[in-house]
Amino acid sequence: MWTVNAALAPAALFSVYRFGVSALTTMLICIIVAVATEYLIQKWREQPVTVNDGSAFLTGLLLAMNIPAGLPWYMPVFGTVSAIAIAKHTMGGLGYNIFNPALVGRAIMLASWPVAMTTWPDMTSKVDGVTSATPLGILKLQGYEKLVEVFGDKATMYQSLFTGMRSGSMGETSALLLILGGVYLIYRGYINWQIPVVMIGTVGALTAIFGHDPLMHMMSGGLILGAFFMATDMVSIPITVKGRILFAAGAGALTVLIRLLGGYPEGVCYAILLMNCVTPLIDLWLRPVKFGARG
Repeated sequence: MWTVNAALAPAALFSVYRFGVSALTTMLICIIVAVATEYLIQKWREQPVTVNDGSAFLTGLLLAMNIPAGLPWYMPVFGTVSAIAIAKHTMGGLGYNIFNPALVGRAIMLASWPVAMTTWPDMTSKVDGVTSATPLGILKLQGYEKLVEVFGDKATMYQSLFTGMRSGSMGETSALLLILGGVYLIYRGYINWQIPVVMIGTVGALTAIFGHDPLMHMMSGGLILGAFFMATDMVSIPITVKGRILFAAGAGALTVLIRLLGGYPEGVCYAILLMNCVTPLIDLWLRPVKFGARG
């Protein structure tokens, strides 16, 4: 868990550089509340206190990376408590949760405060409080031509998406740093490459088939963060390689479905949560065959 935290740290630090003190404040609130909530629940349930394993810290950090910078303090507090208390400990604690806790926290926050959760600070403005739409928001409401116009041209748009110079949640910033962190986790053997590659590849392939810009979709929103750091959660994904490929393809397809036909411009959060629901069914379908011999 601490290695995953370290892999996510460069992108998290970049988000603080990009969005300022408000991002750091939100991040600290989520992390501190996550660790404190886990400690209090384990004490109350008379369980061994395991906050030093890094899992609660990671849940807080991931939730912070999935929300806008500068939210009122009570919103990340509520979302973090929900992630730890509801999504994690009502299921039995670490190793038993069927849904990714950080994504559950984000989904609850989005349902509770839809306007605040879809209001993004405009980092190109010199005036505090000015907001702007995310690339996917512009695409949803105004079309692809307007999106390219906002950035100036396609090359600038791709560069901005890759380096993180655009509006969005704290985890929608630098695709480069998120990819580097994810590749490091693959190199260390903490995650399998199939899920991020298949999920991102599915989004690229389907958006191209439906006449959209695949590069823009692959680098926009929370796709890279979700594919490398949340869809790979060992507890809530299938146990077999075939099952994980099916899981990733389903998450990618649902992401495209929500982006192109749904009411929200982004669909990574709900896509992963929906695939978490069918993980037991995938394991049932694709469980390994037992071979044996009679002596």
